[in-house]
Amino acid sequence: MTHREKVTFSGQDGTLTGNLFLPGGAAPAPGVVVAGTWTSVKELMADRYAERLAERGYAALSFDFTGFGESEGQPRDVESPTRKVRDIHDALTFLEGHPAVDGGRLGALGICAAAMYMSANAADDPRVKSLALVAPWLHDAAICESAYGGAEAVAQKIKAGEEARAAFEATGEVDYVPVVSTTDPRAAMPYDIDFYLNPERGGIPAWPNRFAVMAWRDWLTYDSIVLAPRITQPTLIVHSEDAAIPEGARRFHGGLAGAKSILWTQGTQFDFYDQEPQVTLAADTTASHFAATLR
Repeated sequence: MTHREKVTFSGQDGTLTGNLFLPGGAAPAPGVVVAGTWTSVKELMADRYAERLAERGYAALSFDFTGFGESEGQPRDVESPTRKVRDIHDALTFLEGHPAVDGGRLGALGICAAAMYMSANAADDPRVKSLALVAPWLHDAAICESAYGGAEAVAQKIKAGEEARAAFEATGEVDYVPVVSTTDPRAAMPYDIDFYLNPERGGIPAWPNRFAVMAWRDWLTYDSIVLAPRITQPTLIVHSEDAAIPEGARRFHGGLAGAKSILWTQGTQFDFYDQEPQVTLAADTTASHFAATLR
């Protein structure tokens, strides 16, 4: 039987709150830090994967990033790659020192956008012995142009973000738009996405469905593909041609400097968040990867 503990730990911008899922047994277990999509809180998909890993013998930590969910930090709900990478580093420090965790065997699992942030931390953090990326969103400037409607559309979003940042610095007010909406064209994802809008799935009270417009520049100018040659840890990718930007996964995989494997399977991006068989397949494959590499 697994056990879940609500935990808090220090981040650089305040106290972070997470759920630590522990496997049965007395011996310290290898630890894995888990995080999910952009704008997400731990309850959307990180908790699900962390619990699955605990069932497979790992001490798995899901947590809310600075300014999200139950964690401290201002301003709220701002997608900041730099800040999220710092938070992952702090989460690993917490795991490393926990008595139920073998601090010499630490891994990282990133789902969707957290694949970028986990990879960035792994490139500079030798404590991460193994990396797994599920349905990874891995972008650079070229991929962003393809995903967001071309160079002009990207430039417009960056301009809107800069204006919102200037307004925030002048007034302290944050300009928010929905993350997902079927009616608001300013939404970060102006589409009918069932996962985010369905209260039976991700449309839960803990997730406020808001995107800080001032985050566009940091998001759209972040280059994760360039990280790959700096990652020497054994790395697993689980993805689908029908999920988000498979080209990014292929290019990232091709550039990795260490041992690497990629599993191409079936399913949309959102299937990997909460649907079967995608979640079980991804959890099993990830657990096997960690079993082989966290020794």
